[in-house]
Amino acid sequence: MIKPICRNLQILSQKARPAGKQDIPLAKDLLETLAAHSADCVGMAANMIGAPVNIIAVSLGPVSVAMLNPRLIAKKTPYQTKEGCLSLVGQRPVTRYQQIVVEYQDLNWQPQSLSLTGFAAEAVQHEIDHCNGIII
Repeated sequence: MIKPICRNLQILSQKARPAGKQDIPLAKDLLETLAAHSADCVGMAANMIGAPVNIIAVSLGPVSVAMLNPRLIAKKTPYQTKEGCLSLVGQRPVTRYQQIVVEYQDLNWQPQSLSLTGFAAEAVQHEIDHCNGIII
């Protein structure tokens, strides 16, 4: 189900609780909401739809992936950039890493690991920040 975008800074600044198997429907809602905003957005965290749960969804080319309990296990080559956010107005400076490895559970509750570079890595880092209550 497509959910409205949350712009409440109190909700967005909350650290997300860990996701459980019971949160898989929320992850599916997040994917549907991301698809509905694909013209303006490449990633979302569950708190962007009002649910402070550690789930993100990111478009990786033609495929969007839901990640439950994502965590960075490696990062290399920091750089400075500016990012915008569907929940916020304008752009803000931020430090990101060119190469990352992220571990998470998929929609089947199976552990996964992805190595990402460039824009895909930046999007995942942005959404993980959301889960940690970090507003750019």
